[in-house]
Amino acid sequence: MPPKGKSGSRKRGKGGAASRSDSSDKKAQGPKGGGNTIKVRHILCEKHGKVMEAMEKLKSGMRFNEVATQYSEDKARQGGDLGWMTRGSMVGPFQAAAFALPVSGPDKPVFTDPPIRTEFGYRIIMVEGRK
Repeated sequence: MPPKGKSGSRKRGKGGAASRSDSSDKKAQGPKGGGNTIKVRHILCEKHGKVMEAMEKLKSGMRFNEVATQYSEDKARQGGDLGWMTRGSMVGPFQAAAFALPVSGPDKPVFTDPPIRTEFGYRIIMVEGRK
């Protein structure tokens, strides 16, 4: 039985479970480094109250793109689609949250809960694809 101290010593900073994962988990997370690309949708609201209304709609089963069309206050208002984005092209809290999410679809979205606060407002984020 290999000593546990060796793998446990690899845990540093905010890595948590990700830093303890074996190579079998690496495919699910995608490759590490600057080359990661994700297909992102979001709902952006300036006011906390409005983003919480949007969150309740999502939790009640409404499709992500429908909630984004109704609530989002930006150019991605039409369904919240931001397209394919690479690591390094997003603001810090948005990027960290987006890359931590699993891939899901607008009909059964897995999204940030609670919403993420950035310099642009409050965001609910979901990831549709990863490459």
